[in-house]
Order: sequence, then C-alpha cells, then structure tokens
Amino acid sequence: MENKQDSVQTHKTVDDLNYRQRAVRTALWILGLSLLLLGSIPITVGIGPVTIDPATVASIIVHHTVGGVDMTWSDSEDSIVWLVRTPRVLLAAIVGAALAISGVALQALVRNVLAEPYLLGVSAGASTGAALTILFGVGSSIGSSALTGSAFLGALLATAIVFVLALSGGKMTSVRLLLAGVAVGYVLNAVTSFLIFASDTPEGARAVLFWLLGSLTRANWPSVWMAFPIVLITFVLLFLWSRRFDALMLGDDTAHALGSPPIRVRVQALIVVSLCVGAAVAVSGGIGFVGLIVPHVARLCVGGVHRRLFPVAGLLGASFLVWADLVSRMVFAPRELPLGIMTAIAGAPFLFFLVRRMRSDG
Repeated sequence: MENKQDSVQTHKTVDDLNYRQRAVRTALWILGLSLLLLGSIPITVGIGPVTIDPATVASIIVHHTVGGVDMTWSDSEDSIVWLVRTPRVLLAAIVGAALAISGVALQALVRNVLAEPYLLGVSAGASTGAALTILFGVGSSIGSSALTGSAFLGALLATAIVFVLALSGGKMTSVRLLLAGVAVGYVLNAVTSFLIFASDTPEGARAVLFWLLGSLTRANWPSVWMAFPIVLITFVLLFLWSRRFDALMLGDDTAHALGSPPIRVRVQALIVVSLCVGAAVAVSGGIGFVGLIVPHVARLCVGGVHRRLFPVAGLLGASFLVWADLVSRMVFAPRELPLGIMTAIAGAPFLFFLVRRMRSDG
C-alpha cells in the first residue's frame, strides 16, 4: 500500500515537471524531422542538370532496393539517380547527422557551447592525410579508396596525439582536452600548408584546398557503406550514454557523485566521437558549422536532455546538409560551390543570433 502511494506520488511529480508534455513534443519533433528527411531525399535527388520528377526517383530507388517495380524510365535516368545522386544525398545525410551528434557530445564533454568536432584536431589530421595522398600519392597503390583511407588514418593519428597530450598530466579535464585539441589542430594545419607549399603543383594545391572546404563530389556507394555503420554505432552508443552526458554537464564532482567518473566517460566518448568524425571528414572533407550550430538549434527545439537531444540533432543535421549540398551544387551550376562555404554562410547568422541572445541573458 505504501509502495503504491509512493508510485502515485512519483507520477504526480513527473507530471508537475511536464515530462510527459516534453516527451510528446520530442516525439512530434522526431516524427516531423523524419518525414522532412524522407521527403527531402527524392526531391533533392531529382534536382540537377537533368531534372527527374520525385515519383520516378522513388520508383528507381525502390526498383534497386526492394524490387517489384517495372522499369518505365531510361537507362541514363537510372544511372543518374542510382549511381550518382542517391549515394551523394545519402552521404550528405550521414555526414550531417555524424557532425551534429558529435557536436552535441563534445559540447557536453568539454562543457563549452563553442565546441565542435573540428576543435579537437580530428579534421586537421584528416586534412594532412588527404594532402599526402593528393599531392604525393601516398597510399595510391590501394586504388580509389586511398584518399578516404589516408584521411581516416590521419584523423585517428590526430586523435591519438590529443589523447596522449590531454592525459599527460594524469587527469583529463575539459580545459586540458580543449588546449590539446587546439594545439594539435594548429600543428597539423601548418603541416598541411607546408605540404601544399612543398608540392609545387598548382593543380594538386587546388584539389587539396577544394577538399579542405568540404565536398561530396567523390560520393559513391562504397563511401556510403563505409561511413553509415560507424555513424549508426556512434549514435546508438551516445544515445545509451545520454545520462552520463547529462551528469557531466552538471560538473565533474557532481558527475562522479552520480556514478559517472568524468575521465572514463570522456575517454570512452572521445574514442567513439573521434572515429565518427574521422569517418565523416574522410568522405566529405572539412565541413564546418554543422557540429557547432545544429546542437544549439536542437536545444531550442527539445531542451538540453541528451536522450532527446541526440535523435533531434541527428535528424536536423542530416536534413540541413542534404539541402545545403543541393544549393552548393546548383547555385553556380555547372560549377560547384564548396560545401563548407555554404554551411558557413547559413550558419554564421545563427551564430550571431546566439551571441546576441547570450548577451541579453547576461
């Protein structure tokens, strides 16, 4: 009887805190964003130098995945949709989701609202690896995957260096981690600049700079299948660790008291996030602002509880990058605007809005 009364009291407390209302609002956001993403895919795949209506795009995708649809379109339309545009749009969604959820995790790990995936030197390491392949042919013997592989290895090496530096004092704090990431990033950016200088090949330098600004022109099905499982596993792990991130946002001492040792949480989460960011950068180059801005937009939608934040941020990041990539390849067609420029143009005004809001909040 006493337990039943306690249960009733608990439910009253939950209702008083509007948990049910917040859960319903989160579910509506997830449903709406999922529909937006699913609707965006056939639309953006169909837009390009050769316009294909969304119904035909959907039929082609169903034909190749499920089957049972008679082929009423031309071979050229089939190749454009299935071999060129669909992997590119899917990769944009995967990379956008990866950068967004990684940004959410890193802002919690270092308790800094300006933290983003590239702050820890991962992007700089991937850039150095890519520059070695583009300019000097390092790893070219393995074929078309050389650029992606070298960028991924560069990202992993940068992460390892940041770990060693951050743990050199015996305790990985948020400040130590930030400083180590910034230092490694600067050093590796200098190495990449030196490689461009030393190569003395204008075409190679131009290719590296275009890659550094972010691009999905190299998207294909192997790159989709390389990035997708890593991002999916990262999302599942981060979602399962949501309570640890909530505890960490309250401070190291509080997190430790709640059973989430800060150092262990940071090490585990950083390994996972670094692999995720490394995979994203390896297939898309440096795309800024997504991991910085999208987490803040997601917080405006569903608040700061990470169990709700991760799925909403992932869907927001995926939809945002799908449409940003479409604009980048269409606005100056037939030339492509580097994707990093497009995300910066879209993200900078929102950053100004955040600065003004922080100032008004004191």
